[in-house]
Amino acid sequence: MNQLQNLLTDCLINTKKVENAAIFTTKNAAVSAASQRFNIAVPQIQMLIDFFQHTNQMREEGVHFLGKNYTCIRADKNSIYCKSNEHGLILVRTAVYVIVATYNDSMYCSVCVEAVEKLAEYLREKGK
Repeated sequence: MNQLQNLLTDCLINTKKVENAAIFTTKNAAVSAASQRFNIAVPQIQMLIDFFQHTNQMREEGVHFLGKNYTCIRADKNSIYCKSNEHGLILVRTAVYVIVATYNDSMYCSVCVEAVEKLAEYLREKGK
């Protein structure tokens, strides 16, 4: 397993505070790490990356992702938080990566957000 996969597994998935997660490189929309059941096609990866250039549109329209319609709760240059009933979608950008994570109705939104933001901060500190 690569280092990013270990970070994703240890910091997000194994905490049981995040349902699914993946880390993409922004340069080529490649999957650098992902949880086992989180299969996202390249066009969807690029769509998620592009949201950071269209935060106003994201706030207005929301997003359809993996069969759910999400309403955008927060969108800025580094973080996007979306909600669909009791499920959520979190996107956080670093210099090199976008981390995407989901949570379900048995998880706390705030705890999932905190875990994803901490991983992003760690990557930013490493210049990634």
